[in-house]
Amino acid sequence: QVKPEFESQANVNCVLFAAIVYKTQVVAGTNYFIKVQVSDDDYAHLKVYQNLPYANQGPSLVGFQTGKTRDDPLTYF
Repeated sequence: QVKPEFESQANVNCVLFAAIVYKTQVVAGTNYFIKVQVSDDDYAHLKVYQNLPYANQGPSLVGFQTGKTRDDPLTYF
């Protein structure tokens, strides 16, 4: 759901956009840290915030890191 937002902010067009692994952090909602494969050899780490269900809002892209590899550890940022 955040692919268009990522493509716009990173100024890229992703043919491939596959989540590989993720971690969660519970706050007033949930932060998701997601490793996404954006091409054959390129990966990005996304920070996505999902508000509590009563807010009736979809996930939003909070931040991202590009230039990652498959072996880079997924850390909080």
